[in-house]
Amino acid sequence: MKQSNQNKLHMLKEKSIAVKDWIMDNTKIVMPVVLVVCVLITIFVAINANQKEALKKEAEEAAAAIAGQEESASVEGLSTPVYELEENAYPEINNIIKTYYDAQASGDVETIASLNTYLNDIEKIRIQEMSKYIEDYPVLNVYTKPGLDENTYVAYVYSEVKFTDVDQELPGLKTYYIGQDGDGQYFINDGTYDDTVRNYIKEVTLQDDVVDLNNKVVVEYNDLLAEDDELNEYVAYLKEKINEDVGVILAKEETPDAAEEAEGEAAEEETEEPGSTDDNIVTTVTMVKATDVVNIRTSDSETADKIDKAQVGQEFKLLEQRGNGWSKVEYNGKDAYIKSEYLETVSEETVVDTGSAEAESTDADSGTVSGTVTVKENVKVRTSASTTADSLGTAYVGEKLDLIMKQADGWTKVKYKGQTAFVKSDYVE
Repeated sequence: MKQSNQNKLHMLKEKSIAVKDWIMDNTKIVMPVVLVVCVLITIFVAINANQKEALKKEAEEAAAAIAGQEESASVEGLSTPVYELEENAYPEINNIIKTYYDAQASGDVETIASLNTYLNDIEKIRIQEMSKYIEDYPVLNVYTKPGLDENTYVAYVYSEVKFTDVDQELPGLKTYYIGQDGDGQYFINDGTYDDTVRNYIKEVTLQDDVVDLNNKVVVEYNDLLAEDDELNEYVAYLKEKINEDVGVILAKEETPDAAEEAEGEAAEEETEEPGSTDDNIVTTVTMVKATDVVNIRTSDSETADKIDKAQVGQEFKLLEQRGNGWSKVEYNGKDAYIKSEYLETVSEETVVDTGSAEAESTDADSGTVSGTVTVKENVKVRTSASTTADSLGTAYVGEKLDLIMKQADGWTKVKYKGQTAFVKSDYVE
């Protein structure tokens, strides 16, 4: 075995010597060939390197283009940032809110107008009339999220209002957009901002923590009214009373001579019903329109059944603007509900109903039954058309009452246990 390996090595050595001798003998032929081969290898390596560099560059450019497209798409479809809802985080904002609500309680329209740029003459009258029934706002909590610009905020103000004639404080939640003027002073603007800001507020308001806050206040508000019939009736009465008083004031401003005469008669006859002059019933009809596509529901809750969708610009007659962020409107001849933030006032018209009071009085005296009404919600039956009148009992949901007359003042005259009685019209149909 060892001898065989030695023979192989000897043969290889002899072949190497032979090749070497051949190359030496043919140098003129071999060297050009070697040179050509080296050149070809160099060219191949260079071309390969250039191709790799080109491919690398193309890949980088493609990656950059894709990243740019993704970034562009991200910006175009960017949703509203989700910031944490902060409670009473900014003392300056809390101070301006307190000043604003204190002014509402005292009827200080001048202070309110200096803080809120969106305040028409009708709202000024309404605030002054409402202040007659408000003692104060003992609880004010301000929840904020950043606005679109620096030093702007979307503010959700939780309040509890104490009315002068009611022991129970009533909760509410209202949205404001707060900014700074050129002097760095905060101001409240809840209506004059543009569509961009309005859409931003809507998107922020739909975020989970804000929805939870709103639902909490709605439940608290509804539970209080459901548990306290007196409070429920007072809230309905107050809304109608304010509308009547505002209507009377507007009517007097339009006809000053008649106003002076009415004031003189009122002094002579103190028993004259509020909201009426010479048997004329004065009411304010408010029209609102939808600022966005929004659901119309059967009650003031986001879980209530949907009736339809309101389209942008669609108008409704406003029946009641509730403290829980919902508005009751007339839709296809029936009561319906829309979130107040998606509505804006189109017009407010003072309507004077002449002669109707006299006709109703005649009918009332006769006590003639002209059909029946069905109770929609449990309601107190009273001896006269006032929430302070004596109660004759409670009419329950589904109960039918003999109808004498539906009055223009928001009360319905009925027959109850053999005698003439009154129930709030909102609770029967």
